[in-house]
Amino acid sequence: MRDKLIKDFFVRMFGSMGIDVGTLTPKDELSSLINSLHPVDSGKELIRLGPSGDGGYLLPDDLEGIKYCFSPGVSSESGFEAALARQGLKVFLADFSVDAPAEFHDNFVFDKKFIGALSNQTFMTLNQWKDSKISNYSGDLILQMDIEGAEFETLFSVSADLLNQFRIMVIEFHYLQELFNKRFFLLASRVFQKLLQTHSVVHIHPNNCCGSIKGNGLEIPRVAEFTFYRKDRFSNPSYSQSFPHVLDRNNTRKSTLVLPSCWYRG
Repeated sequence: MRDKLIKDFFVRMFGSMGIDVGTLTPKDELSSLINSLHPVDSGKELIRLGPSGDGGYLLPDDLEGIKYCFSPGVSSESGFEAALARQGLKVFLADFSVDAPAEFHDNFVFDKKFIGALSNQTFMTLNQWKDSKISNYSGDLILQMDIEGAEFETLFSVSADLLNQFRIMVIEFHYLQELFNKRFFLLASRVFQKLLQTHSVVHIHPNNCCGSIKGNGLEIPRVAEFTFYRKDRFSNPSYSQSFPHVLDRNNTRKSTLVLPSCWYRG
């Protein structure tokens, strides 16, 4: 009787989220993925670039020698990109939904295209974008990506060689609550595993735009900003144990969303 009550509870709870309990990701698999994403302290201080709000991000203070940033997803905020441009980086921006970046800088190069897993009149892949701008360049790059859910297909299709060129990657992941859904989990986990082959997570900031989902003893923000740092840039990391970071800021005027404790080694 007790087991049936528990099962009925989970059927109702996840059903209210639009998740078929028959396709629910096993807790041990989901916990294992989350554990693999626990942020580490690389020994490099984190700095904030961009506005004090949405569009500002934390990244390691290790920009020396980087000449280029690729930033798909422009929308109405370009403060992060402008901060890099003022430091002398050339910043490539792409977004089909706008006609130009939110602000002008001589170091900005804009393409009116979405970034995704294929190329046509509207889309181009990350590899094709890079090759069209700096095809023979083999030095380190920065990636800052906020493309409203297309990050999964984009990262799944990017080559390992290009991925390894990004010393730092700041990626906003969307629809993370769907990790409870086994079908979505299979794709998303492959993407995260691909990134973790060469990079470690050094910061996570949940976007307070959209709240979080609790279930099966876990809590998952719907949207979160992840900062990845290539592993060859540091050694002997320890786990970060305190969140939020002193430089974190709310994205919206909604209530603060603190990173759930299952996402770090507290």
